[in-house]
Amino acid sequence: MAANEASIESDKITAVQGSPVSGASTPYHSSDLDDDYHLYKRSDDQEMDPVESKRVLRKLDFRIVPILFLIYLMQYLDKNGINYASVYGLQDGTNLHGQDYSWLGSIFYFGYLWAQYPAGYLLQRLRVGKVIGITTISWGIILITTPACTSFAGIAVNRFLLGSFEAVVNPGFILIMSIWYTTLEQPLRLEAYYCTNGVATMFGGLIGYAVGHITTGLPRWMYVFIIFGSISIALGILALVFLPDQPSTAKFLNDAEKVIAAKRVSANRQGIKNSHFKRYQVIQTVTDPKTWILFVMAVGAQVPNSAITQFTSLVIKSFNVDTLGTQYLQIPGGGVQFLALLGGGIICSRWPNLRCPTMIVANTICIIGASLLVGLPNSNKWGRLVGLWLCYFQGLGFSMSLTMISSNIAGYTKKQLTAAILFTGYCVGNIIGPQTFKSSDAPAYHSAYVAMLVGYIIKLVSIIVLYIYMYLVNKKRDREAAASGVVDLDEEKEAIERGMHDVTELDNKGFRYSL
Repeated sequence: MAANEASIESDKITAVQGSPVSGASTPYHSSDLDDDYHLYKRSDDQEMDPVESKRVLRKLDFRIVPILFLIYLMQYLDKNGINYASVYGLQDGTNLHGQDYSWLGSIFYFGYLWAQYPAGYLLQRLRVGKVIGITTISWGIILITTPACTSFAGIAVNRFLLGSFEAVVNPGFILIMSIWYTTLEQPLRLEAYYCTNGVATMFGGLIGYAVGHITTGLPRWMYVFIIFGSISIALGILALVFLPDQPSTAKFLNDAEKVIAAKRVSANRQGIKNSHFKRYQVIQTVTDPKTWILFVMAVGAQVPNSAITQFTSLVIKSFNVDTLGTQYLQIPGGGVQFLALLGGGIICSRWPNLRCPTMIVANTICIIGASLLVGLPNSNKWGRLVGLWLCYFQGLGFSMSLTMISSNIAGYTKKQLTAAILFTGYCVGNIIGPQTFKSSDAPAYHSAYVAMLVGYIIKLVSIIVLYIYMYLVNKKRDREAAASGVVDLDEEKEAIERGMHDVTELDNKGFRYSL
């Protein structure tokens, strides 16, 4: 054991003292070393057995994906609990009037917004699995206290705190994707948990339908929060115990499996995890055009989001549907979302460089759906319902934008900050969206449907611009490599080494974007 530790330390010292990358202009410092660099160096001269690699991948999937699936399912249900409770007396029970209900949707994202940057810092500095486990327990406790709120002020504070703790989930899960999975494996695994938005829509509708049959005890709207909060606490404890942080500390892997796990992911040319904050990467993030394209994309994507989350029950009710119908008619939309997300994940994991085209197709379908909501008369109930269900394709487009960070942003500080800026746009869109549902415009909500259509168009333009930008950069780097006579294998090895020294994708000329 002591000899092994000495060997690891020797690897670290050698990497710091010398310049491990051919042609590097400056030596690296200890803060540049990836947290799992010693595992990568142990595998440096070893050929990876494909059979063993697949076995480790299956082991990772079995351990990680179910936990992500369940937590993301509850995260979606928890933040949208007011949607299911809204038709069972939530407004009366908490004394909401006028635009108060719309503000509850926006206030959640104010909490989500402020927490993005501290969440990113904590995820970089601390153990990822533990941060996610503790925050999941915390928001479960907050959710259980919602029935104690009897005024707008009380439930507004409750929603702000809920958003603050849920802010860790999305950036944390993006991080987990980049720590454990190769670029080609990430879309399917990400969609495997993100598709729970569709499952949650179906499952939540069934729970809402079941709650509607409770006739004794507490007011029915309270049961939604008690049930969801209790499950969230249990899942937080599960994550605290079983969700791994990174290969070097994963107790469910033996030494050989840890080396394989590190070597697999090093091929992404991004490294695995680096706990040191880099100021120069902050500057590079805010000057990188991709950052702001992703920001605008997120705003455009999330302005329509409230129509298929917080206001779904009220939108369907406006189609002259009874109270219980507002619950079970959400199920087809959830089915559309589930199939779109899973299908998109399979396509993008099987065939490389189809992420942006998949986003374009999904967003075009959303534009068609929003156009039906805007253009069809109120009397055409089923046509407008189909339009609403088509808008559930938006989850596929947004989730694929998250893989732009996990696969296309290198440099650990830059990755975390880019995610924070993207989710700032996510929050801005979700703050604006509920305000487009004016109580004075009920039940037609025409202005909200117009805002949805505009949001989808902005998002489509952003996707196309991002795709063209990354495509041109890839082609330019291919030409430069060919002109310099660099052998592909040498370029790949050098790019991987740079990635393990926390070099960003802009500085690492051997990096190529996944399109």
